[in-house]
Parts: sequence; C-alpha cells; structure tokens
Amino acid sequence: MRFKSENKLLTNFSVSSLTDIVMLLLIFFLLSSSFVIQPGIKVQLPRAETGETQTDKNLTVTITEKGQLFLNNEQVTLENLGQKLRGALNNDRDKVVVIKADKTVTLQNTVQVIDVAKAVGATRFMIATVPLNAQ
Repeated sequence: MRFKSENKLLTNFSVSSLTDIVMLLLIFFLLSSSFVIQPGIKVQLPRAETGETQTDKNLTVTITEKGQLFLNNEQVTLENLGQKLRGALNNDRDKVVVIKADKTVTLQNTVQVIDVAKAVGATRFMIATVPLNAQ
C-alpha cells in the first residue's frame, strides 16, 4: 500500500505564542515602572552613613522644603497636628513617629513637630534618611 504525501504550505499562522510574549512584556514593564515612581510628598532626605529599617506600623510626618506639614499624606498645620496625631495614635504609644524632613528644613521646625508629638503621648521617634551611597 502506498501512502500519498502532500507538500502543502500551511497558510494558518498561530498568534497565540506571540500574544503570550506581548502580555509577558506588558506585565514586566507595568511591574517595573511601579518601583520607579514613589507616590507621596517629594522631599530630599538628608544622607546618613548608618541607618536602620523600621518595619513596624508607624505614622509619618513629612515637612516639605516650603514648611508644609503632612501626616500620612494628609496636609495639616502645626496647630492641628496634635489633634490629628492623637487620633492616629489610638492609645497605642508604641507606634513610631517617622519624621521625613527635607534636608533644607531648619532644626527648629523639626523640634516643634517632635514637641507636638510628645505632648499628645508619642514616645518613639525616627528621622528618615537615605544611605550615603544612594543616588
């Protein structure tokens, strides 16, 4: 018995592998771009040679170059910072108050924020910095 062989060209092109590659590239670029952009208030933190990472639940007070105050990305004034901090502490005195002050902010402004936080019962403070070898 003799089998018949046909040498026909395939006219169908499967694009499923091409769409898989495009989807993987799209996911890669979406994920990698989210690491580049840091949402929030833009401040230039001072540099420090030593530092530690704080992973506890904490409150962030940001002082911008223009002297604006933010408590966890919500703009506040020095007068109502104490009231907002008291509500955010929720009787949990172990929460860390992280102060992210622009490197051009005077020490007096930072001390005022610490005084307000101490007055409402905060006991743990950290000043955010960036490592010396960071860009």
